[in-house]
Amino acid sequence: MSSGNLADRPTFGVGQVGYAFMGRTHSQAWRTVGAFFDLPVTPVMAALVGRSPDAVRAAAAQLGWAAAETDWRQLLKRDDIQVVDICTPGDSHAEIAIAALGAGKHVIVEKPLANTVAEAEAMAEAAAAAAERGVRSMVAFNYRRVPALALARQLVADGRLGTIRHVRAQYLQDWITDPEFPLVWRLQRDKAGSGALGDIGAHIVDITQFVCGERITGVSAVTETFVKERPLADASAGLSAQAGGAVATGPVTVDDAAIFTARFAGGALGSFEATRFATGRKNALRVEINGSRGSLAFDFESMNELSFYDAEEDGGTAGFRRILVTEPEHPYLGAWWPAGHLLGYEHTFTHEVRDFLLAVAEGTDPTPSFADGLQVQRVLAAVEDSAAAGSAWTPIP
Repeated sequence: MSSGNLADRPTFGVGQVGYAFMGRTHSQAWRTVGAFFDLPVTPVMAALVGRSPDAVRAAAAQLGWAAAETDWRQLLKRDDIQVVDICTPGDSHAEIAIAALGAGKHVIVEKPLANTVAEAEAMAEAAAAAAERGVRSMVAFNYRRVPALALARQLVADGRLGTIRHVRAQYLQDWITDPEFPLVWRLQRDKAGSGALGDIGAHIVDITQFVCGERITGVSAVTETFVKERPLADASAGLSAQAGGAVATGPVTVDDAAIFTARFAGGALGSFEATRFATGRKNALRVEINGSRGSLAFDFESMNELSFYDAEEDGGTAGFRRILVTEPEHPYLGAWWPAGHLLGYEHTFTHEVRDFLLAVAEGTDPTPSFADGLQVQRVLAAVEDSAAAGSAWTPIP
């Protein structure tokens, strides 16, 4: 999209809440998006929010933010901020997002949308009401913006796979296999909502629904917490004052792994696995889709590639072929490097904020919407309900 002289473009001030892992990736996206994509607006990194004054000031200076705040409510009072980007744990998503939308700020919020279906419903209602006033919102499922997965969506939409019959998805990590790993916030239900299910399982639920263009209608699930007690995060570096000098521990209140089968609206069968106990797997996100006319396979560890099988080719030479998704006609690639020069994880966030800014500038609703995030939340809740009921088949409302 050509948008004329840079000096003629309106500015969009951005206020971001949070500066840890997701905050750093979002900061990278805001820093780079205007340098590579021709946008109708110019994003300005106005303010970063964190609880510790010294730490947030240091993070703002390092990550490129013009100012630092210690209360997210200050963002809502500032006329120079049009967008609030929420990169906090899930327990604060609803409060911040609903308040920001009510204040007329466009909102991006990290996935999963919320910690509960009730919170997600309230957020979706607030987003719908805000959209009527021209205030936009989006939930940040960044893997939709992997060029290979965006290409997969195009191939399915074009009918190249025919009728979808099977969907397989895995998200495998191993970062908490050590039982001495401390009880961080991601292992506590009141902060994270759920464990591997919401943290990484949410991604494969969203990706498969996005690529297939169909929603999940029911699930049967099992979940497990392999390590039920862990050292407290503030006690893990030394001995506590307890008798005998034992290290203080606390309960893990989320799942370590979730496995479930699913049915899609078009009749396809799905199998899903999300675990943080797959020893040796660091960030192995894999998807395979089988249809009546062909198949697709994707592995994030080779994120610039898509495997495609065309069942209508001659059987003597047909087979899965590797598509190197780096051509300028592939999704997002025209803005980056020459063909064959690979992209990485951080680019998905740049693509995300690019799509968000284009939609807001054009007056359209970005995707995935809060309603889409709510639907994913309902799938996650159904998985937990099914597991609690002994793997009972559980429809998605």
